[in-house]
Amino acid sequence: MKEESLRRAMKEKNDCVRIFPLMDKTRFILASNSPRRKQLFALGGWDFAVLAADVDETPFENEPPREYVVRLAKAKSLAIQPRAESEAVIVGSDTTVADGDQILGKPVDEADARRMLRQLRGRVHQVFTGIAILQNGRMFADLCVTDVPMREYSDEEIERYIQSGDPMDKAGAYAIQHPDFQPVKYLEGCYASVMGLPICHILRILNRLNIETIEDVPSSCQTLLKYECKVSPAILNGEAVTAIPKG
Repeated sequence: MKEESLRRAMKEKNDCVRIFPLMDKTRFILASNSPRRKQLFALGGWDFAVLAADVDETPFENEPPREYVVRLAKAKSLAIQPRAESEAVIVGSDTTVADGDQILGKPVDEADARRMLRQLRGRVHQVFTGIAILQNGRMFADLCVTDVPMREYSDEEIERYIQSGDPMDKAGAYAIQHPDFQPVKYLEGCYASVMGLPICHILRILNRLNIETIEDVPSSCQTLLKYECKVSPAILNGEAVTAIPKG
């Protein structure tokens, strides 16, 4: 599909993708065991399998967050390649929370989770998600950066949240979608990226591979997350988007 035709297709129905598929038999592999990523990726209606990628997630010394997540996303895709069919499209993703240049990964224990949540409280930090898609030796990568303002939750709320066990497998020790804790004050960027899989970034890579969908994925994503996304059209048009927090 020519670029101009693709842009017109993206503009249909409020800038959402509604394109007829060229490759009905494309097989996808999602290189993640995350139930959140699996739920989001399923919105595309693609036939896909889940294979967890076992990679060392230790950051390099002084490695910037944006380079860190893209490197790990690529590593996850490459780790799955020997186990995949030759024509399979392998999707790797990695998400981290960053306070400035400090990477806040998954907490090692409850004390670490407590420290992270107190550090982020009442401030704006960034969530970086790297995407890497590999097919037939071709690797395409992308990055989503989202500014996340946290509310002034109390120490008591932190303790209740830690006791729930939810923060222990989350970068930055929180989940934006947690129904009780709800740590984020508001959001103007990509909600799906903060959950771990910026689906519109995946769509724009797949378009470069001539792999398309008849599903209205951006609308389905907003319906699932109960969130009106203001950055989806710009992302699908290939722009680099970082939402600016309100003053």
